[in-house]
Amino acid sequence: MARDVEKELLPYKSVLLLQGPKGLFFYKLGKYLKSLGKKVYKVNFNGGDLITYPDFKNSYNFTDKFENFRKFLENLIEEKEIDLVLMYGDYKPYHKVAIEVCRDYQIDWYVFEEGYVRPHYITMEKYGLNGFSKIPKNPQFYLNLPNFGIPEPKPNEFRFSKRALSSFLHYLFLELLRWKFPHYKPYKNYFPYVPYLLCLLRGVIRKKIYKITEKPIFSLLTGELKKRYFLVPLQVFNDSQVLVHSEYNSVSEFIEEVLESFSKHALKEHFIVFKHHPVDRGFVCYKKLIKNLAEKFGIKGRVFYVHDLHLPTLIKNSLGVVVINSTVGLQALYHNIPVKAMGRAIYDVPGLTFQGELNDFWKDPGTIDRKLFKNFYNYIVKTTQLNGSFWGRFPFE
Repeated sequence: MARDVEKELLPYKSVLLLQGPKGLFFYKLGKYLKSLGKKVYKVNFNGGDLITYPDFKNSYNFTDKFENFRKFLENLIEEKEIDLVLMYGDYKPYHKVAIEVCRDYQIDWYVFEEGYVRPHYITMEKYGLNGFSKIPKNPQFYLNLPNFGIPEPKPNEFRFSKRALSSFLHYLFLELLRWKFPHYKPYKNYFPYVPYLLCLLRGVIRKKIYKITEKPIFSLLTGELKKRYFLVPLQVFNDSQVLVHSEYNSVSEFIEEVLESFSKHALKEHFIVFKHHPVDRGFVCYKKLIKNLAEKFGIKGRVFYVHDLHLPTLIKNSLGVVVINSTVGLQALYHNIPVKAMGRAIYDVPGLTFQGELNDFWKDPGTIDRKLFKNFYNYIVKTTQLNGSFWGRFPFE
């Protein structure tokens, strides 16, 4: 049973697009919505938004101060009789305001993001994502669902080069047109200008180095240490999932808590593997932190820190996975590997993830209710996922 997005969108007549993913995805989305007979409008917040939505007739540039955005949006909604708002990410300052306005005006909204289920899906969810999601947490809800299948996903045709070019052009025109949007309020801790490009270059160099230097570790983890280690996939250092949907102030804080707990409560014959997030490769490095903490807690020989090893293989050969709220947790459940979520995650449901304290997870990570997982997985794919990519095959084709 496939998701019928056209049917979902049938009641709406006038759609407003806010910020989309970098690139032309929202421009294509606007054309698709028009083909369904909708009136479509777009708000641009910076030069990158402007250059990637070349339908200037129905676009509005917000160039004022952030505190005036609410009034601007209210006026636009009233003037154009907007009855649906679409956005990429619900954590951005402008989008937080937009959601408040939607609630006040009783207007529906959908949020796009990277897929809960990867790699062949993206997320399009009504009323919020992740910690803001309305996905039920009661396991009985899923156990009571009638049996239904989901179609085999088509390849998403993702191209890293397309994503990289989209990012480059977005930030290039953000800089070139800064004079036109002087009050733009960013949502990230860093702005990727020249330093960002240098970090990307450093990331490319590091990837080639790690491909060579980490081969012996991969052999060890898939051989002698198979099913003798716990895997801890790290998230991007300024990921909204961490900063908004968890109690952690940083990934470093999470690393320290996990290592201290492991040192005190894991069996002596077990190991722990931290996997760096590939997007963070050129920006941050936790090598020194992990080394110092391993020495501090007396577990120096039992801790690994890796970057570019094959994630599914690491998952399948592990005893369990500890995450903040990464979608890697869902991948682990798919492979029947126990998961402990330390933040707010859509899949943190009794019967799926470990519900006890982290200290107890190391010795008895528990099991996964496979029927519950199947129903949960099919439900989220059916209700929140689109088969496609922001930088590959357009999901509405």
